[in-house]
Amino acid sequence: MDYRQLGASNLKVSALALGTMTFGEQNSEVEAHAQLDLAIAHGVNFIDTAEMYPVAPRAETAGRTESYIGTWLKRQQRDKLIVATKIAGPARGFTWIRNTPRIDRAQLNAALDGSLRRLQTDYVDLYQIHWPDRYVPMFGATSYDVAQERDSVPIAEQLQALGDLIKAGKVRHIGLSNETPWGVSEFLRCAETLGLPKIVSIQNAYHLMNRSFESGLAEICHHANVGLLAYSPLAFGHLTGKYLADPQTKGRITLFPGFGQRYHKPNVPAASKEYVRIAQEAGLSPAQMALAFARTRWFTTSVLLGATSVRQLQENLDSAEMMLTAEVLEKIEAVHKVYPNPTP
Repeated sequence: MDYRQLGASNLKVSALALGTMTFGEQNSEVEAHAQLDLAIAHGVNFIDTAEMYPVAPRAETAGRTESYIGTWLKRQQRDKLIVATKIAGPARGFTWIRNTPRIDRAQLNAALDGSLRRLQTDYVDLYQIHWPDRYVPMFGATSYDVAQERDSVPIAEQLQALGDLIKAGKVRHIGLSNETPWGVSEFLRCAETLGLPKIVSIQNAYHLMNRSFESGLAEICHHANVGLLAYSPLAFGHLTGKYLADPQTKGRITLFPGFGQRYHKPNVPAASKEYVRIAQEAGLSPAQMALAFARTRWFTTSVLLGATSVRQLQENLDSAEMMLTAEVLEKIEAVHKVYPNPTP
């Protein structure tokens, strides 16, 4: 397993991390612990979760993922692991999370204390804003609509409250998720101007069918030393090829159709078919090819794996040392030119 510096932090995270959003919905506590054990045995030291997990999100299960991790984490050597979680913002309408979740001081304190209690730890290594407090186009939206702008907590106020959580010893480093180039630059500007903690990471979708990070975000994150934590590297299973043979096969797309709207796009099946073909012609597992692609981009710090079985997770972990040939990469680029970012 390769270990990489996470942005400007002092954290060295495994190039493959364990995403946990299935714990508590598709996976039982026993299954969650088995995945955690397997990941750690293969050198993974980075575990990512969120207060809203599992998915699909609902009031009855909110926080269950962190609780499952907590019963496992209390038996581990805490300082050998890097644990990340996230605070939910107002954009998704999850009113069962603190009534009206905002990224203000009171709600940051409440959210973090709840996460620490469920995780059974007294600090998190990385605390992330799951999506912006302000309006931004997300999860399949392709353009910014100024008419949807709304009142939001100023970024400077968010950073000041996060800085106090760091001073209190509850958080080591901070990061963003589902952010835009403007948002990243504004967090960086406020930190420098006001002498506040700098973000060290951004957790955004990145995979063969969504390479939008490569434009504006790659440039600013490179110059500001902000690491990418790439989520959905298999595009909710589309890059494994399992939906090609049977579009109704069991998976998150079919189990929770409203949750995966960004993948209900016209060119997704065609692009998926082409990437699976490239992998098969090269004698590769389609899933492992997709993971190797995301892992080996120059701007990627860590790729978040998400699996619903130990067997799936084992296949994903086996991609840790895979390198793609120049021929495979050339074919991937050819498909990307025909079907650029079909799942924005």
